Amino acid sequence: MPQLDFSTFPNQIFWLLVTLVVIYFVLSKIALPRISAVLAERSGTIMNDIAAAEELKLKAKEAEEAYNRALAEAKAEAQRISNETRAAIQADLDAATAKADAEISAKAAESEKAIAEIRDGALESVKDVAKDTAKEIVAALGVSADARTITAAVNARMKG
Repeated sequence: MPQLDFSTFPNQIFWLLVTLVVIYFVLSKIALPRISAVLAERSGTIMNDIAAAEELKLKAKEAEEAYNRALAEAKAEAQRISNETRAAIQADLDAATAKADAEISAKAAESEKAIAEIRDGALESVKDVAKDTAKEIVAALGVSADARTITAAVNARMKG
């Protein structure tokens, strides 16, 4: 193996040093600046993204607060509308109830009047039937009575 031959060691060491120096200059002048530029760019991008994320986080927090305020306002508005509607419906219901009560009272008064008329008519009919019956009974007994006497007797009996 020629690599292990001690007589070629100085030559090999020379070329090793030359190669290492060339690799060092290539890396230090070309590759490492590019790598550090990429790293710096990535670091800048990461920092910008973090700053943008913080800004978006603040905007999201503000949006959430605005949403909560809008929600509270909407709830208050809904409650107000509900109360107004409830009051309007109650007013309509009260008016309808008052109208129905008035109609019921009017119909009850008419009904009471009709019942009183029927009662008076029935009372007159009872008087007439009582007069006719009394006249027939008196006639059946063989006594003659005039209409005035029979009317007076029926009226006296109906009064109590």
